Parts: sequence; structure tokens; C-alpha cells
Amino acid sequence: MTAAGYRVPALIATKRDGGELDEEALGWLVSGYLAGLEGDAVDAAVSEGQMAAFLMAGVVRGFTAAEALALTHVLVDSGEQLDLSGLDGPTVDKHSTGGVGDGTTLLAAPLLAAAGVRLVKLSGRGLGHTGGTLDKLESIPGLRVDLTPDELLRVAAEVGCVVAAQTDRLVPADRALYALRDVTATVESTALIASSVMSKKLASGAGTIVLDVKAGSGAFMPDADAARVLAGLCVRIGVGAGRRCVALVTAMDQPLGTGVGNALEVAECVRLLSAPPAGRLAEVALEIAAAGLSHARGDVDLDGARDELVRRWAAGEALEVLRRMVAAQGGDAEVCERPGEVLPRAPVRRDVTAAAGGWVASVPARAVGELAAALGAGRTRKQDRVDPAVGLQLHVAVGDPVDPGTRVVTVHARDEDAADRAAAAFVDLLAVSDAEIPPPATLLDVVT
Repeated sequence: MTAAGYRVPALIATKRDGGELDEEALGWLVSGYLAGLEGDAVDAAVSEGQMAAFLMAGVVRGFTAAEALALTHVLVDSGEQLDLSGLDGPTVDKHSTGGVGDGTTLLAAPLLAAAGVRLVKLSGRGLGHTGGTLDKLESIPGLRVDLTPDELLRVAAEVGCVVAAQTDRLVPADRALYALRDVTATVESTALIASSVMSKKLASGAGTIVLDVKAGSGAFMPDADAARVLAGLCVRIGVGAGRRCVALVTAMDQPLGTGVGNALEVAECVRLLSAPPAGRLAEVALEIAAAGLSHARGDVDLDGARDELVRRWAAGEALEVLRRMVAAQGGDAEVCERPGEVLPRAPVRRDVTAAAGGWVASVPARAVGELAAALGAGRTRKQDRVDPAVGLQLHVAVGDPVDPGTRVVTVHARDEDAADRAAAAFVDLLAVSDAEIPPPATLLDVVT
């Protein structure tokens, strides 16, 4: 027995046999594992192999909702928490579970700020086929994402929104556990995903949390039903921690926007904010912002919130907030006026056309994301560098009619060989049907 009265093998066996652990036991396990990583031989009660065995037992047997909430609390308590109480107005945080061509943060954040909400968003970098908000922002010359807590609060107070990198002091236990899950095939657990997501959101301090849970071939959750389960658990955790929380379930079988690549996605967001909202990316961003605004105000009038945001969007208020945020974080604010001149441009552009006529049946999100990453827009390892200029500019979506010779994508590449490979690969992955294909729904569900 240990001083806390626990033995690691007994806790692993409890989980292996389908039992439930309380918050004290989970906290003891996690703190013992962190002590081992830090080289504390006296307090290191949990080895890497033991924690891996515990995670595998939980993935196989399942974690309860109570365990997910308890683990979330343990992760939050492992580090510092942001205090947003000094900000004027309701506070909102937004999170997406990851996708392709997903620039919703660059649309929803300034839109919410234009409506009087304060949004402090700690984002990540892209890995694999998914894009990262930080990589997109860093394609803007001069823009800084590594901000201190004081800088975060200053920009949020002055501008209304700020998007920056997560600090090492926030939920360090989640970072340690995720690294272990990544190499032990224990990522795919709804409870572990929910506790990982929500621990970061709770530690970020916002009173209202709005989640965009992706479903489809380009997402963690393969279908809408699985995404609804994850969304429901995240909402339960958020509400259980005393926050207002809402989750949207959205489709990620095809890229959400037309740009897939960092500078291309920033340029698309600027273009969208320069006119009334239109298109799939704008639709999702507007619904995220409307859900966040209505919940932050404690107002059930979602339609009223949406109408207000449409007016602010069309009047250019959100674009102005984005301009101010870029400037406050050291970036070239002229990107909001002249994105084509400010953002980096790839030296080679190659148009690809349809070989046959019909209706677009599939533009697979994961394959498109992987193709953009192969051009240099993404990374396969965290230490890889990205090329901000390269990527894919899509000209068609599922359900669109095409004729032979219709332009379907423009490849932005660093050299001719890379452009040739990407063009040939895109022709192979684009599916065209002889039968008419109806455009699929983008917003699949709202979980409150």
C-alpha cells in the first residue's frame, strides 16, 4: 500500500474488470505518473508501463461519464488557470475537434467580439491531415501567437478577441497523457478525448464554451452518431463544471472551405468577412457564433442572435475586429485589405480540370488534407516546419455539376514537380457521378 492507500496494480485491475474510479484515485494516478516523468524517484508511484496499461484497460472496458468529469478536473488542477474575471462583458471560448479547410475561428472570433463578447482562444498547430489555427495566423507577416497571460488579457480587453498558443503551464498533465496515448493506440476513447478537450477549455477560464464536433471521414469521429456521443459528453462535463456549454455537430466528409493551406485559408476568411455571409464555411462559423452569443447572454433566442450577427458581418464589423486583432498581435493588418499582396504566394500555380462531366460525388476531406500536407502545408511530426504559401484552392464541392474541362482545383506548390504530383493525385481522388448528387447538409445537430 502507498501513503494514499492505493496500489497501482489494484487500480488497473479495477478498470480492467469494468469498475469505476473516483476523482481521488484518478488524481493519485495522474500525479504519480507526472512525478515519474519529472524524475522524482521518491514520489513516482506510477510507471509509464502502468499508466499505459490503465489507459488501455479504460479504452477496452470504457470510462463512465463520472470518470470523464473527474479526470477533467484532475487535468485542470495539474496546472495554472486563466482568470478572465477582469474582462468587461461575457466570455466565450470556442473549440473544433479538427478538420480540413476549417477557418471558423478566424470568422467566429471577431464576429463574437463585434457583438460585445470577449473571446480568449488558445489554439494548436496542425498535425497530419488537419490544419492548425496557429499555422494559419503565422502566415500573416509579423503576427505573434506566443503571448504571455498578461498579453492575452490585454489584447482581449482592447480588441475583444485574441488567438494564441497554449502555454506550458496550462493542463500539463493532458499534454503528458496525450503523448502516451498517441504511442499506445489509446487515443480513440470518447471519454479521454472529451476530458482532454474540456480540461483545456475549463482552464482557459471562459464562462461559455461552444464546441464544433466534426463527423465524417476527415474527423476523429467517423459518423454523426459517434460525434453526438462525444458532443453530449463534452457538454455534460462543461455544465458539470459550472459553465454554459453547447456543441454543434458538423460534417467533415469534404473540406469545409475552399482553401486548404495556411495563407489560402486566411485569404478566404478575409474575403468572406468582406461580404455578407455565404458558403459552407461561413454557415458553420455563423452558427458557432450564434450559439456562443445566445448562451453567453443567457438568451434562448438563437434566431435573434443569428440575425444580429449577420447584420454585423455584412456591415464589416467582424472584419474590422480581425484587423485590430492582427495588429495587436504584431501582424500586418493590411492583410484585411490586400490579402493577395500581404500573404506569401507559392511560386507555382497549376489548374486541374475535370476529365469527365457529371456531378461531384466526393471530395474526400482526409485525402485532400494529406495532399496539402504533402505539398508542405502541414506536418507529420510536431517538429516539422510548414510552408505557409502552398496548398489547394478548391473550385467545386459535392453536388456541383461539372463538364469536361471544368476547373476543379488550383494547386499552389513550391516547384513544378510538386505541382505535377499533386495535380495527378487530385484527379485520382475526385469522384464524379453520372447521376445528380444533392449537396449534403453541413450542420448536422446541436447538443445542449
